[in-house]
Amino acid sequence: MERTSNVNWLKLLQYILLVAALLYFGRTLFIPLSFSLLISFILYPIVKWMEGHGWRRWSAILLCLLILVLLVGALSWLLVRQMITFGQEWPALQQKLLQAWQQLSLYLEHQLGVDDVQRSSWVEGLVNDAASSVLNVVQGVLYASVTTIVLVLLIPLYAALILYNREQLAAALFSMFPRAEHSKIRSILHETITTYYNFIKGMIIVYAVVGLLNSVGLLLLGIPHAVFFGIVASILTFIPYVGISIGAILPMAVAWITYDSVWYPIGVIVVFSVVQYLEANLIFPLAVSFRLQVNMLFTLLAIVAGGIIWGASGMILFVPFVAILKLIADKHEELRPVSLLLSSGMTSAKPKPKPKIKSGRFRRGQN
Repeated sequence: MERTSNVNWLKLLQYILLVAALLYFGRTLFIPLSFSLLISFILYPIVKWMEGHGWRRWSAILLCLLILVLLVGALSWLLVRQMITFGQEWPALQQKLLQAWQQLSLYLEHQLGVDDVQRSSWVEGLVNDAASSVLNVVQGVLYASVTTIVLVLLIPLYAALILYNREQLAAALFSMFPRAEHSKIRSILHETITTYYNFIKGMIIVYAVVGLLNSVGLLLLGIPHAVFFGIVASILTFIPYVGISIGAILPMAVAWITYDSVWYPIGVIVVFSVVQYLEANLIFPLAVSFRLQVNMLFTLLAIVAGGIIWGASGMILFVPFVAILKLIADKHEELRPVSLLLSSGMTSAKPKPKPKIKSGRFRRGQN
């Protein structure tokens, strides 16, 4: 006989709304903390291995963070170098834009009867509107820059402190639950680390494949700086549906200015549309949803909900959050409906047998 669920769905909905409100109003604190947890879970096995081979804890943590910072810095340097190279060609592109404006002016004058006075009035109005919004744009850029600098400093610091004090944090977590639940919590913690690893691996595969396909397509069209445009568009894929479209705007403009033909921008649209279709229906499901064993529908819902609550950061972080929620639901029979909803259908939603975990797993010196 089927066992009925004892979940109070009204109370669960209230908890969800409360958590969503806390996440939204506390995003200044929770976003860097979540990124720090992501980094600490990824570096934890490496740090633990280094400690087992005689490294002091702080030395192992600092070396791992230094390598991570160098990798991110190298990628940023490549992108900045491509942007500088692109900027060196701006005078030629500016001349093309001036020619295009002159051709448009002649067309407006001959076909629509728009004289120089009217065109000047339109341009003046556009300039005034742009000038009025410059201050807001500058303020937004300065605020974003200051926020980014603060986060760049805080996130590695949080991650280092989490890794250094992990036993104390684990002990505090265990103290919140009865002793009978400790084995489940240990299992969830270890599977959470695996989930974050799978998520990072999946996203790296998505970015690499999408960037490669974009770059190859643009190279075949003969678009200048194809690799740069392909990488930028691949990074923007974390914004579902519209991210890759935003990334296509600049190569479309460059293609039109370079070749003076509408067919090249159309070719760019075709390339990015095909890549977006493959990313949404093949690459992302296989690389991320399959690895996390989360339903594709709820993966997309997590991305959208994360964007609403935390913006771009939420689109990245909420996907592994949903995977962790599924891990918790898999190990509690009363949350079986949630487990079935989130399951990808490729594995059973029944609770897995408890793994054999050695005692003292979270003691200093073994973690």
